[in-house]
Amino acid sequence: MKSKNKFYVTTAIDYVNAEPHIGHAYQKIAADALARWHKLAGEKVFFLTGTDEHGQKIAQSAKEAGLNTKEFVDKISEKFKKAWDRLNIKYDRFIRTTDKDHEGFVQEFIKKIKEDIYEGIYEGLYCVGCERFYTEKDLVNGECVFHPEKKLELLKEETYYFRLSKYKDNLLEFYGKNDKFILPKERRNEIENRVKEGLQDLSITRTNFKWGVPFPLDKNHVVYVWFDALLNYLSGAGKKQEFWPADVQLLGKDNGWFHTVIWPAMLLSAGWELPKTIFIHGFLTLNGQKISKSLGNVISPEYLVDKYSADSVRYYVLRNFVLGEDGDFSEKVLVERHNNELANKLGNLVSRIASLVEKYGIEKTENKLLKKLNLKKIEKNVENYEFDKALNEIFAFIDACNEYVQNKKPWETKDRKVLYELADSIKAVAILLWPFIPETSEKIAKNLGFEISLKEIGKPLKINKVKKAEILFKKIDVKSN
Repeated sequence: MKSKNKFYVTTAIDYVNAEPHIGHAYQKIAADALARWHKLAGEKVFFLTGTDEHGQKIAQSAKEAGLNTKEFVDKISEKFKKAWDRLNIKYDRFIRTTDKDHEGFVQEFIKKIKEDIYEGIYEGLYCVGCERFYTEKDLVNGECVFHPEKKLELLKEETYYFRLSKYKDNLLEFYGKNDKFILPKERRNEIENRVKEGLQDLSITRTNFKWGVPFPLDKNHVVYVWFDALLNYLSGAGKKQEFWPADVQLLGKDNGWFHTVIWPAMLLSAGWELPKTIFIHGFLTLNGQKISKSLGNVISPEYLVDKYSADSVRYYVLRNFVLGEDGDFSEKVLVERHNNELANKLGNLVSRIASLVEKYGIEKTENKLLKKLNLKKIEKNVENYEFDKALNEIFAFIDACNEYVQNKKPWETKDRKVLYELADSIKAVAILLWPFIPETSEKIAKNLGFEISLKEIGKPLKINKVKKAEILFKKIDVKSN
């Protein structure tokens, strides 16, 4: 894999009207895997995530919780941080839209694009759940497709508009020249067709509440929450902006329009370069329904980590789902993959070989087993955000290693060259699995004494002494689960 020197990945920032759930975690795990993969290649990586803390919905949620708004957002934001820590998600910055540097950046950005802002009156339907205005053609049976349980509000108020309509042709031209800007492809076609129908100017201020960034052009207004939140990708990367443009921005399909139309138009207005890729992933569902607080089907990431371990949860969501599609969450399938793949295939292989190496030692030789490892295919899979396929390839190699053990029977032959091949192959497996199940990979590296880096694959394994093999994954009793 060729190093590009720098890699910048962002996630959507989570709205703090409710606590984190596995749907939030899925996106952050995917971003963490991408960040770690590029670190393996020796690149300088910046990974940004955080929380979105302004808007009418937040003010309402704080009031319902009996807290002042700042206390409420502080409390919930901390829960997101804790959940990501438990899942071994290593971000470089956790940005909050209440951070002073972010609020200042938003105000300076608005001043910079003031030629594209004008005053007017807005009248239309507003979904508090989405914090978004809707036209009749956007609705299904008169309801928001993402929050059908919430009644739309009819609002009429003074506002400031952003000239979004001005950038229709610029956006279509950019889409045409940059076929990887919106992925997957079907999302790009959908967005492009909607833009061709025409764009309406965007209301970017509110006056009926005060919990937001003060609008710098009129003290009686606050900045519309989405216009504020989208700018975190710039403000969060620091003053030098050495990582911009972002290489990939991960977000759910309910946020697609904001990130592929409004966001690039804002950047064009201010003269900023556009991100390289906006990747729109599917939802995780539970029994066919989107996981959300309002539907009462939330699964806590911390509950899952306590019950199964961070690596088991990470492996399940990355191996079991196609990133661009919806996937139905199942604890039963999580347990099956844990037992069959992590415990049986990987765990048993490492345990057996480490014990035999500890007992008989190794003798350096050519590792012919590595020829069965399709590294280029794995790299291509990750490059295409196909984590499920990358893990399938890695486990195909683990299967080849297990078959080699059975054929060569090193517990009988005590063949130290065979044990070298197997130990060296386990090293390659652990390095490739590090973005996905980092804690497990680090345990293997510590046991066999190697550095976790793509450059180490194929280099001679150096083992002075192997510690007693640690059990990587205990099988879970399906009956008691």
